[in-house]
Amino acid sequence: MVVILAACGAPAPGVDAGPEAPPDAGSQADAGLEPDAGLTPDAGTSADAGAPLDAGSADAGHPTDAGLTLAARAAAARTTALTHPLCDAIEPFYWEIGDVDGGLASGQRGLQFGADTDVAIASASKWVFGAYAVERNKAALAQLDVNALTMRAGYSSFTSCAGTSTVAQCQMSGTNGVLTPANVGRFDYGGGHFQKYAVDLGLGAMDNAALEAEFATVLGVGVGSELGFNSPQLAGGMHGSATSYARFLRKILSGELAIKQQLGVNAACTQRSLACPGALGSPAPEAFHYSYGHWVEDDPTTGDGAFSSAGAFGFYPWIDATRTLYGVLSRRQLAPGAGADSVSCGRLIRKAFVTGVSP
Repeated sequence: MVVILAACGAPAPGVDAGPEAPPDAGSQADAGLEPDAGLTPDAGTSADAGAPLDAGSADAGHPTDAGLTLAARAAAARTTALTHPLCDAIEPFYWEIGDVDGGLASGQRGLQFGADTDVAIASASKWVFGAYAVERNKAALAQLDVNALTMRAGYSSFTSCAGTSTVAQCQMSGTNGVLTPANVGRFDYGGGHFQKYAVDLGLGAMDNAALEAEFATVLGVGVGSELGFNSPQLAGGMHGSATSYARFLRKILSGELAIKQQLGVNAACTQRSLACPGALGSPAPEAFHYSYGHWVEDDPTTGDGAFSSAGAFGFYPWIDATRTLYGVLSRRQLAPGAGADSVSCGRLIRKAFVTGVSP
């Protein structure tokens, strides 16, 4: 069954066809399943520090046609979500696009996932932690641990937080806290970098509830409580809904959170090549860059410069290259590659909304 809805002017509602989808019963259990994979299983090639990416240099890709009506753009996005084969492949899901004032268009395929369905967001947690670290250091950005936030700190042996209850316990568990000196300065995607940085920021004694309270204090009321923790893993332990994550993204768009001006800053290239010979491991199948807890979708062939943080279970939040639109594609799928599959569909919906043309 397919249900699609477009809305204008107000925060995007869930769905007007039947009862709201129930909370995802699997989101709590997923805390122990989080593979910290983000997009798709590591193909064995990745990136190296490379030259820092200028935050303002990302190509907008497909600028909005000012002559298009919102209705036409929403219709194009709806058509894409409903009919494109890459979106057919990931049903069921919920999607939403909006701006700083709220939702502009939304819809869902199937009834399992809606705007308020709680799911494990996996590696979408990384963007929240990146925003937290920047907010903590916004008065002195030179104090940021850039290597940690861009996966170049050398903590390349993270496995999971299973059996632990605090940030420090997780960091000390197994090989999570092992430093590989030869990897320092080389992009290697994994949760160990963030876990160690969280301890350095004084979060070591915090459990899930304390982390939620801390994030709410630093990032704003609702961010910590609505985007909660299943596990004290900063890189992949959070859960939430499209609605709650959209509030976080609107805080970025408004400039209320300092990370807006840091999107894409000091980004590492993430695919091994002649230009990136030192790369060690990336889950992204495309040549994106990686900044403070988020990807820069600037692959020369497929990229449009959007900023995003796809999770391993298919939750895909993004902000477009102009920093005026946000989007969320919400679903939960444990199959390998769920994150990459959500990116493939979600960016087509984004392109359709921006251009008014369904690809």
